[in-house]
Amino acid sequence: MKRKVGYTWRLREVMAQHRIFTATELVPLLRERGIDLSASQVHRLVSGTPERLSLQVMSALCDILSCTPADLVATTAENAGVRKTATGDLPTPPANVAKLWPRAARLLPDA
Repeated sequence: MKRKVGYTWRLREVMAQHRIFTATELVPLLRERGIDLSASQVHRLVSGTPERLSLQVMSALCDILSCTPADLVATTAENAGVRKTATGDLPTPPANVAKLWPRAARLLPDA
């Protein structure tokens, strides 16, 4: 059975717990730890959900916020639904299927 996995990026929530409310407050804290990101990069990190993140940035965020990676990333996993096939849902065809097909048109000459 297939499983569907996902994650939730919780950086903004963890920042708020530590009374850091803007991305600009995070920029100098990251620089102190050797992470040189622009203000717009940090803003995207805080406001969005990153698809890729370096372990150095993750480690710096964990150090700044005194948390673990599990606090920043909440994972989810659930069983994927089983797809139904079209053949299982179709009603049984009528006994005389031939009557359902259209007949060829017969062209008559103009009288």
